[in-house]
Amino acid sequence: MFQYSARPDLLKDRVILVTGAGRGIGAAAAKTFAAHGATVLLLGKTEEHLTRVYDEIEAAGHPQPAIIPFNLETAMPHQYDELAATVEREFGRLDGLLHNAALIGPRTPLEQLSGDNFMRVMQVNVNAMFMLTSVMLPLLKLSSDASVIFTSSSVGRKGRAYWGAYAVSKFATEGLMQVLADEVEGTCAVRANSVNPGATRTDMRAQAYPGENPIKNPEPEQIMPVYLYLMGPDSTGVNGQAFDAQ
Repeated sequence: MFQYSARPDLLKDRVILVTGAGRGIGAAAAKTFAAHGATVLLLGKTEEHLTRVYDEIEAAGHPQPAIIPFNLETAMPHQYDELAATVEREFGRLDGLLHNAALIGPRTPLEQLSGDNFMRVMQVNVNAMFMLTSVMLPLLKLSSDASVIFTSSSVGRKGRAYWGAYAVSKFATEGLMQVLADEVEGTCAVRANSVNPGATRTDMRAQAYPGENPIKNPEPEQIMPVYLYLMGPDSTGVNGQAFDAQ
């Protein structure tokens, strides 16, 4: 497990956008960031899940979050522009962006993977991630210390059979992170890094490994140290690196 101990006010006054914030690692990250002082923007497609996370953050007495219902699979370019305009109007800047939302898609040989399934996974895992990064970058540049975290995977660092579109999308994720990191290096206060969460007790993991006993994997809350490290000021200057949460 990544070793890091975060002080309670690590993210005080920071505005952080988390995609896929309704469940799993996204929900855990949102609640963890809020617990350390951040105003968290909860982005996801299922409002009911986002509301549950919102209520938990409010009940714990942390800074009031914001709910952003947004479907990354179907959103058009103008909707991303509108989203950025809303964030700028309401918050004035963005200090952090966690790209967490993803589809796993069918785990099947490439030969049997339909074009529709391939494109659907790429739409959410790559195209939407690019669009969101693109429109939020000007707001991140308004921060005195901004961090973008891309969620990777072991199959995005070394390809494995039957991981199809998901693996390809995670290679693209690493590529996007590296290109962005190289572009912002020394030009602004934005940094970009990737995190491979590893085997974690989530619905996506259960979908990928239906025969696995989930108890042997850590809860999302247990892998949060690396996310806190990368989102806070202690990682200032750390850029273009690929981290493992476990």
